[in-house]
Amino acid sequence: MWAMKLIISSKLMMEMQAMARSASPEEICGLLLGRNNRVDSIRAAKNVAVDRQRHFEIDPAMLITAERDMRNGGMPIVGYYHSHPGNKVEPSPTDAVSAAPDGRIWLIINGTDAAAWQATESGRLLDRFNPVELECPLD
Repeated sequence: MWAMKLIISSKLMMEMQAMARSASPEEICGLLLGRNNRVDSIRAAKNVAVDRQRHFEIDPAMLITAERDMRNGGMPIVGYYHSHPGNKVEPSPTDAVSAAPDGRIWLIINGTDAAAWQATESGRLLDRFNPVELECPLD
């Protein structure tokens, strides 16, 4: 059923969930960094969306810096994370419109639960996302 798997440590997952709970009702966001579908670190970003209770937008300057770092041999961007405070951990129609079909992962958390999705040309959910198996081994 799963086309791919994302591995992220339980420690990093707990860190993101804590950030999501403390920022609620606003959404948090950031980058997932790693290799071979394994998240080795996260980089929290400022949510610069106008309505942070309903949307997220990663600070463009931070995203440009991370892309530049990656091109210069730094840790690759595996994908993005953001929260849906109090809601389901699946992409919204707004997420589908915003997602580039670049194969990167979208990890959605809500302070308790998490789900991973791959942004594609023609996904099963909202014609943009396919589910990704999420594995959170203990550290």
